[in-house]
Amino acid sequence: QLQLVESGGGLVQPGGSLRLSCGTSGFTLNYYGIGWFRQAPGKERERVSCISSSAGFTDYAESVKGRFTISRDNTKNTVYLQLNNLKPEDTAVYYCAADPRSGPYTCPYEYLYWGQGTQVTVSS
Repeated sequence: QLQLVESGGGLVQPGGSLRLSCGTSGFTLNYYGIGWFRQAPGKERERVSCISSSAGFTDYAESVKGRFTISRDNTKNTVYLQLNNLKPEDTAVYYCAADPRSGPYTCPYEYLYWGQGTQVTVSS
């Protein structure tokens, strides 16, 4: 069973930056499309970004375009989400998810595996 682990969350002031990581052990993520999602209290879960298994395709929610960057290092079996120019409305639990069924140049439509999440709080 693939288990995903997120890290890198924390408390940051508005305008600050964080880098989230999504990794696993015992499995390779090389053939998985990866998505980053977030859920704020009282709100529905939102897909923030995704990256195809080849890293040849990425996508972003409009609310984070130009501020967040997704990337992957298959040699380290890790996917990253760089969060820049953070705003209070970015406060949420951030989850990564993986699915092997999408092609190398598309993001998954559904995700089989989910991490436990990491809290990001943007506040002065």
